[in-house]
Amino acid sequence: MATVIEQYQVAPPPGGAAELTLPLTYFDHMWFSFGRMRRILFYKFPISKPDFVQTIIPTLKDSLSLVLKHYIPLAGNIVCPLDSSGYPELRYVMGDSVSVTFSETDMDFNYLIGNNPRNAKDFYHFVPQLAKSKHAPGFQLAPVLAIQVTLFPNQGISIGSIHHHAAGDGATMVNFIRAWGLLNKFGGDEQFLGNELIPIYDRSLIKDPHEQGIAIWDEILKKYKPEMHDINMIPLDKVRGTFIIGRDNITKLKNLILSRRPSQAHVTSFTITCAYVWTCLIKSETAIQEEIDENVLEFFGFVADCRSRLNPPLPRSYFGNCLVTLITKASRLDLVGKEGFTIAAELIGETIQNRMKDEEYILTGEWFKEFCTIDLNRSLSIAGSLKFDLYVVDFGWGRPEKVEFISIDGATGISMSLSKSKESDGDLEVGLSLSETRMSAFAAIFTHGLSFL
Repeated sequence: MATVIEQYQVAPPPGGAAELTLPLTYFDHMWFSFGRMRRILFYKFPISKPDFVQTIIPTLKDSLSLVLKHYIPLAGNIVCPLDSSGYPELRYVMGDSVSVTFSETDMDFNYLIGNNPRNAKDFYHFVPQLAKSKHAPGFQLAPVLAIQVTLFPNQGISIGSIHHHAAGDGATMVNFIRAWGLLNKFGGDEQFLGNELIPIYDRSLIKDPHEQGIAIWDEILKKYKPEMHDINMIPLDKVRGTFIIGRDNITKLKNLILSRRPSQAHVTSFTITCAYVWTCLIKSETAIQEEIDENVLEFFGFVADCRSRLNPPLPRSYFGNCLVTLITKASRLDLVGKEGFTIAAELIGETIQNRMKDEEYILTGEWFKEFCTIDLNRSLSIAGSLKFDLYVVDFGWGRPEKVEFISIDGATGISMSLSKSKESDGDLEVGLSLSETRMSAFAAIFTHGLSFL
């Protein structure tokens, strides 16, 4: 359990931020069909409660207020029309703020930051809930961001956050937390914020020649009926596990693919890691179930950042979403066979190679139409990205000891987190949330396969 010490509403500094309204684009709309994004960063930092209250809380509040001056929409709301006559937007007005909870716990810090299976429900003490949406004439207003900072006395500190994905993607949110960390570490000195951490809000940069904003929003309303309230379903029957794929094994997996498919394009760390985890997961289900339909289609879905793919390219610091979904599918029979890993790597590589060169696929919304056809219950998806290293986020307490993507607990189908590892350059970290039986089967298959490389 976590006991509340203090609770605040943190706003940008007085006079530091003008009111702002941003229309959402077709890249933003699709994320109304997903739940909120939850994440926790754990820092080893032995500090007493009095020191936490006197030094950590004031500086975190002050630095958060300063960073919100730049990331204004995160202090505001998503404004969603109650009928189909309008379109959602991001809005910040004077008086808006971010809910920040400071708490303490007597839970075992070292247990939570381990890689071994841990009860998924134990982590929900350290992530906040977003306040309920409010009604305004013709609209619902839903807060974008909430934060919880928890003290593990004389052990460490965790920073848990929840945000509405329609407001911003991984690039946006990682830039925000990096900027907050830098301002906290350097006493609010804004000269440490490089241009890459100052967001750009210009929505005219997103061209919509095929009016996908209208088409995708109408489809979201019809098929998914977006829920503006934060629905927090705490998993009671799952464990969270972390698996490290070392740089040497990644190289061996790449060489294995190239020996079998010499002309294979896009044999990257991402491709082979996802292919290996996907096939191990399919095999783990086969290992624990008596009756399996070998001909069922399995889907692997992931997203690609399109900032550099548009013409002209978007600035890297563009605030919002600029992601398209990419889908790979194969029969279970192919994936569990002797060539399963090779087939998976080949399909994922070809999908990336073909789709990311296809400007028409991006601009016409074909990616969204394809996403709407998959069976989410037979899918594996990804949270996180190898492009964004959360292990560099330093609030002045050193690097995080562990990063946990809590959102993977509630995914339809299975979701895995993927990030660079803290331990060694080139190693990758995979997080999964599964039933205890499935996790044991997966761990055995995952370890056994790597031992034969």
